[in-house]
Amino acid sequence: MYGERSGWRRDGFESHEGMVGVLLADGSEPKPVLFDLGSGATFHESSDWWHYDGTFRRPTAVSMRGRCACGWRGAKTYPIDWEKVREDDDPDAYDTSGPYEEWEAHLDDVAGRAVPLPEDLAKLLGQVRERLDRLWLEEDKTRAYATMLKTCDGLEAIVAEVGPEAAQTLSCEQDKDEDGSMSALAEALGMTEQATCARLLHYEHLTWR
Repeated sequence: MYGERSGWRRDGFESHEGMVGVLLADGSEPKPVLFDLGSGATFHESSDWWHYDGTFRRPTAVSMRGRCACGWRGAKTYPIDWEKVREDDDPDAYDTSGPYEEWEAHLDDVAGRAVPLPEDLAKLLGQVRERLDRLWLEEDKTRAYATMLKTCDGLEAIVAEVGPEAAQTLSCEQDKDEDGSMSALAEALGMTEQATCARLLHYEHLTWR
């Protein structure tokens, strides 16, 4: 596994996006790097690990580790060889397999604590996805795309029928928690708390015409 400019994601757990995190010599995690785009007060922020190379007065990272959008940080750190990075002149060529594998183990733990889909439902969803993928290969594109849209209509009608009631019920149950947090429900869904709140809000007000 080598450096990637995009985050790490796993199907079904998109809110737990992972990436390489860095640490400074004092063991602290630096703030995002700011880039002046030359348009007044507009700045671009980045936490990509290769920007912490000490150039242009940026902080110099000494090690990397896995990190996740949920706040998780890998326990093990890996030294960064900036000479190697500069020699290759390509962050994608630098080995970040250690942080990635730790994030993968973290996602395995998240998945293990989430409510599993019943085997028959998981199989049906897989069959629908596989069948839709085969439509891309059909010669009659108009018919294929029309079939895709009709299938989407059917799926969205099902979601609009069951989603609001399920979301509203879960929201009511969540309101009974003493601390008002979404941690238990987020764990069951395999999402971050922020993503859980957004998902509930989305389905509570979902309608289908």
